[in-house]
This record gives sequence, C-alpha cells and structure tokens, in this order.
Amino acid sequence: MTNPSHIIYPAKVAIIGGGPAGLMAAETLSLAGIHVDLYDAMPTVGRKFLMAGKGGMNITHSEASTPFLSRYGTRQAHIAPLLNAMEPQALREWIHALGINTFVGSSGRVFPTDMKAAPLLRAWLHRLREAGVNFHMRHRWIGWDNRKLKFSAPNGEVTYEADAVVFALGGGSWARLGSDGAWVKLFNQYGIAVSALKPANCGFNTNWSEHFTSRYAGSPLKTIAVSTIDEHGQSQRKPGECMVTAHGIEGSLIYALSANIRNTIDNYGEATIYLDLLPDRPLEQVLADVSHPRGSRSLSSHLQSRLGIKGIKAGILRELVSAEDYTNPVKLGNAIKSLPLKLTSARPIDEAISSAGGVDFECLNEQLMIKALPGVFCAGEMLDWEAPTGGYLLTACFASGRSAGLGVIDWLKTNN
Repeated sequence: MTNPSHIIYPAKVAIIGGGPAGLMAAETLSLAGIHVDLYDAMPTVGRKFLMAGKGGMNITHSEASTPFLSRYGTRQAHIAPLLNAMEPQALREWIHALGINTFVGSSGRVFPTDMKAAPLLRAWLHRLREAGVNFHMRHRWIGWDNRKLKFSAPNGEVTYEADAVVFALGGGSWARLGSDGAWVKLFNQYGIAVSALKPANCGFNTNWSEHFTSRYAGSPLKTIAVSTIDEHGQSQRKPGECMVTAHGIEGSLIYALSANIRNTIDNYGEATIYLDLLPDRPLEQVLADVSHPRGSRSLSSHLQSRLGIKGIKAGILRELVSAEDYTNPVKLGNAIKSLPLKLTSARPIDEAISSAGGVDFECLNEQLMIKALPGVFCAGEMLDWEAPTGGYLLTACFASGRSAGLGVIDWLKTNN
C-alpha cells in the first residue's frame, strides 16, 4: 500500500466521525501533508470499535477475494473498488506497521495476537497525533452555515470552514457509543439521498411460550444448521450455533442470514427459517432411529438414547411440533431435520451489531464524493451497504475511509 503524494499547497480538511473509517481518512490525508481536523460527538474516538473488540477483535478475514467480495451481497460492485484501495492483506500489513501482530483463526478470521482492540487503537491514535491530526471531541455536527460546518460544542455553537469534508458518522446501531443515525435527517434536509437505516446482524422476534422461555431463554443451540428462502426464492443454508432469547433468536448463525430474513419480513410480514437439529446425520438415518422400537422407554428417553436429542433441542421440538405430529415418527423425524420457526420482526436497530441503509451510492461518484456537493465525501457504515460479521464490516469501513481520503486528495489537486 503506497502513500499518496504530498499536496504542495495549504489545505484544510474536516473529518466528521472518529470510527475506523474517519480515522483512516484522517491518516490518508495527513500522510499527504494536509491539515486535518477530526470532530466527534463523543468524549473519545473509536468507542464502537472498542466495544466490538471486547469478545476478540476480528479485524478482517483470510478467505480468497471472490468469496470475500460475495459477503457484500447486492453492493459487491460498489465495495470492490474500495477494497482495491485497501484489501484484507494490506489491512493486515497496516496493522503490523503499528506494532500489532495478527494471526488467522481456525475459521479463517483474522485477529490481533492479543485479541484486543485497545492496543491497536492507542498505537493508531499516537501515530495520528504525531502526524498532526487535531481531535475535537464532544463536537456534534448540526449542519452548515453557508460553506461553514456548524457544531454543537461544550462551550456553545462553533463553525469551521474547510476545503473539503469527509463524513464518517456511522450507521444507526449502538447509539450510546455514537452511532445514532441522527445525521440522516440533516442529510435529507440538504437533498442527499439516504435509504432508511435498518438493523443488520441482528436478532429476531418470535412467539415463544412462557413455558419455553422460562426454561431456555439465554441457552445456546449448538451444532445446528439453519436454512432460509429469500424474497427471490433462493435457498441458503449455514451451519453453526445461535442463542434462544426471551424474545426470539439471535447469534452468529442468525446474523449471517439476517439480511435475507429481514428483507423477507419487510416484503411479507414474516419469515420462516428451518432448523436442522442434527446437521451431521442424514434424514434417512434420523427417520430410522426415531422409528426404532423403543419398548417401555418414553419418547424423550428414546430420542436422547438414539439421537442425542436432549435439553434445549428436546425443548424446542416440544415447543414447535404439535402433539399429534410429535407422536408420528415420520413427521417427528422430518421436524428434527427441518423444524420451521416463524419470525415476526427484527429486534430494534439499537440492539443490532450494524445497520443497513445509508447514503445511496448512486448519489456518489467513484471516489465517494456527493455529486451535488463538490468536496463533500462519505465513508464507512453511513453508506448503503451491509455485510455479516467475520471481519467484513471492519474491512470495508477501513477501505472506504482510505478511498474517501484518496478522493479528497485528487479533488484538492484538481480544484485548488
């Protein structure tokens, strides 16, 4: 990854938003000798980044470029050029240059060696300050005053005039960490096309009985597979595990399928997913074991003995299979392999790991500048794209921040 050439004249750029995209734009610009002022509404930068790293900082993924790009769904064509500016291996090398080593986990996910986000962020902020980036905390952007940016600050309203600006304000999830989506209303006021923010990588609601939730809410469903049929009639199946909640179901396996589930609910009012409780056993074997004579044993004891179904798997069968079908070996066997679960709505966006929707790519040029507002660029999760967890979210945020920074440099060279 090469550094951009220096700008040979004074230039000032404002970055609004201190997450990965904003920080990467600031670094790209400061390396080009551009004066950078970064504004954020929170007391410190990178709050969502730090929270995401609490369970292990999954920075990117090691899979090949074609399957990697496929994780961005209908926005692959828009994300591809951003990744060209900072593809996953380049991102790893950038982290190494901060003095942080990385490793590839068994699932292909890439982590810092110590699994933590804080050391990476500290090293990065030190480098940005050394490069001259000025940080203005507790400064919330509230609009424009002609060409000047307006901020609500601790000592009242302030303005700042910049040669260019990069907005990296995040999506609509985790409002307490700064990503509250409040910018959408302001962008709409200025005629910038924004698709409604929706929860992504989220859980879903269903109508569990009180009997079931009192016993199993908070329990993991392990070694299962989930199948969905999207709004286009295409099926998708993934193995993994998820979590039963008091309201429904969530977890990594559900997050990976959440875009399809959410879109189906939006179109039809509900979505049905199908749980395979024994993904490693073929249907024929399951039917044979369910139908095997059980003598004096109860059906529950029989399922545990022959198939290892107990605990939450036994409980969810009882919850979702009718009493009549439960005593029918063929219907019960088929339910074990394809148990329908109706989902009625997504959980609130503020509970989601990320959000879909945002600034429409169609109103941006190839360098992420708003066509109707020359010198104004957007980056990160506030753009209209989504991806599953696994390093894909962060990679695109970093890459879009670098792309926006490079776009600003090119624009300044042409227009100043």
